[in-house]
Amino acid sequence: MSYPISAQPQGTQMYATSSEWNSDVFDCCQDMGICLCGTFLPCILACRVASDLGECCCLPYLGVTIVAMRTAIRERYRISGSICHDCMCLTFCGACTMCQMARELKARI
Repeated sequence: MSYPISAQPQGTQMYATSSEWNSDVFDCCQDMGICLCGTFLPCILACRVASDLGECCCLPYLGVTIVAMRTAIRERYRISGSICHDCMCLTFCGACTMCQMARELKARI
């Protein structure tokens, strides 16, 4: 005689818990070198972030790939967030968000 299944087995967590960014979007002055580069030469900073990610330095010039770069950073370091939030940050606070991405990579590499 077999018994009916009354409960599903509980899954185990595959990944470590999610973490947070090392700095906030508006902590631009935390690293003055990154801040100045993001303010006066944002295209150079975007290329540097792409290179630090291991991507081609021309990647930021292909439209919305900066959103993909931010998402890649979040996925690589298991930072909580969403693609929608990434898109909103880059749309309304682009330079500050790019600086945050550069600071994050600098802190983790």
